[in-house]
Amino acid sequence: MAIRTMGPSGQYETGLDVVSAALPELLAPAGGLDQMLAAIAAGADAIYAGLGGFNARVSAHGFTDNEFARGCAVAHAHGVHVYVTLNVFVFDDELSDAVALGAHALELGADALIVADAGLACALRAAIPGVEIHLSTQAGAHSEGAVRLAADELGVERVTTARELTVDEIAALCATGVPIEVFCHGAICIGYSGACEFSALRRGRSAMRGDCTQPCRLAYDLVDEAGQSVVAVEGDRLLCPRDYLGIAHLPELVAAGVASLKIEGRMKNPDYVFNVVRVWRRALDMLCDGAWDSGAVEELERELGRSFNRGFTDAYLRGRSGAELMSFERAINQGVRVGRLVAVGHEEVTVELDAAVAAGDTLEIRFYPGVDARPDVPKRWPQVPCPVDAAAGKRVVVHCKRKVDAGCEVYLIRSAGVLDQTTAVLERMRAEADAIAPVARAVEVLPFEDAAVDGGASTELVERAVPARMVFAWQLMDADPRGELDLSDAVVVLDEVCRTGDADRTRSLMQRAGRVVCRNLGQVAMARELGVAFDVAAPVFCANRATLTWLRGLGAGRVCLSAELLGNDAERVAELAACPGVLGPVDADRPELMVCEHCLLTAEGACATDATGQVRCRDCSRRQQARFLVERDGTRLPVVIDACGRTRIFLS
Repeated sequence: MAIRTMGPSGQYETGLDVVSAALPELLAPAGGLDQMLAAIAAGADAIYAGLGGFNARVSAHGFTDNEFARGCAVAHAHGVHVYVTLNVFVFDDELSDAVALGAHALELGADALIVADAGLACALRAAIPGVEIHLSTQAGAHSEGAVRLAADELGVERVTTARELTVDEIAALCATGVPIEVFCHGAICIGYSGACEFSALRRGRSAMRGDCTQPCRLAYDLVDEAGQSVVAVEGDRLLCPRDYLGIAHLPELVAAGVASLKIEGRMKNPDYVFNVVRVWRRALDMLCDGAWDSGAVEELERELGRSFNRGFTDAYLRGRSGAELMSFERAINQGVRVGRLVAVGHEEVTVELDAAVAAGDTLEIRFYPGVDARPDVPKRWPQVPCPVDAAAGKRVVVHCKRKVDAGCEVYLIRSAGVLDQTTAVLERMRAEADAIAPVARAVEVLPFEDAAVDGGASTELVERAVPARMVFAWQLMDADPRGELDLSDAVVVLDEVCRTGDADRTRSLMQRAGRVVCRNLGQVAMARELGVAFDVAAPVFCANRATLTWLRGLGAGRVCLSAELLGNDAERVAELAACPGVLGPVDADRPELMVCEHCLLTAEGACATDATGQVRCRDCSRRQQARFLVERDGTRLPVVIDACGRTRIFLS
């Protein structure tokens, strides 16, 4: 829906349609005080930041208490809210410290806490009266049922949804009345957030604990059973997606009623934060002023490209997840195109510009050998400084020693102007931060032992008869495509993902199965609605007895711990594992490392289509052939694509 103008009633008017006037909050990342100050100066409405060790970016620079308090004081002076991320899963011996950190963050000036662990949310709610809690994307809320359950049973004031959702799915979640936060810009995890154990099981460092080794950015091969490579695309970054760019969909997201637009980047530099936030602020202002059009979008996207990016994609918002989502060739900054080479001389080249550049900008020339080149001629991407300011349409001569050819595209990968502007802004904002006096808040904290955390929950449901046969829902899509099998003697392990398109299939399985294992909050909500017996397993992640109590209170019988907990943290969860009805991982025989909406087989070439031009994943012949993802050390990881086109990667 295209929003054109804001009417006198304070509503956006778009032809015959009228939608809510409320612009979403612009939520910016901050890995340290400079980033926070840059976000404030650029026009953020709110900032999210980590404080201490219980956050999903433990390697971010972070804040001292004094820096954070001063940053909060400056933010509040500008009408900006501050949220603190406590979005990792915590162990029993950490709950007290995590609650204390949350209270401390509020005392220093934080306005709300972002949490993924249900037990921690319960403990915070019980220990800190009136605390505002937002549910992290790590909790895996993909559906209306998950959103309502989080609001009703955890009492969260906001839910952050998965990056994989379409605009229509986002609109449906907003229609629940629960404030919805969506990602709008920045890096994408190729696996569903909260459902990835790749780093933990292959590197011993857990994404669920904020210590991801980013296996999705590494080089791989994809081979058949004989070990022959089947990769047809240029590049070996087979799990590396482009960065999320939702700015062209801003009118639709506003019309959908999203509460907050979230920019990714707590590991990014201040210049990234400043540039990206100010461009998004400009976009929201243009929308409000009725100045939105396709030409504006193109210019805004170009300005965003001046900051770090791996190329951009809006594929998820459009319901796509194929090769267009991916950055197969490189996992590093790709900048923005500014021109092409029109002449090559001795150690110099002439660039014809289609966008402005400035003296001091870093340009990258992208040279690819032609089809007639010798096999040993490499690709070259020399980086060269721009010597002068020049406008679009002009030509500039640039020093370049490396051999390149006319016709090569030229990209800007480092903007001197953005860096200079950020430096000037930070000088002013630091002075403001130095002059302001932090205001300490009084936060009432009940003794933790009063915080209603009890691991000895009722085992009534655990004692029911449990069918002996276990089957996985994603396998049944092929084994039982019409939903005709009698599953009354089976435990059906549901999928990690539960989106709108999965609802009917999931409901049918629940009604036919002897018992189900829910792996998503939306499935838990559905099982409760249908009154069926259910257990839970990761990515409904249970690392402490407070979470166990909450899950039992929802009606869960058995609770299955994740493979990464029992593999890397067995001693810390020994007491939890000994509780009645707590079992090992449902995928113990073949642990799943990752589930992705993206189909890895698109690296083999374009998908086949039916007579109507539609891609039908269920009928894809490639899915029937064995495939392995090969790591640099030669380890072969089995790959399976299910009938929905989702990739599943398993431990070898």
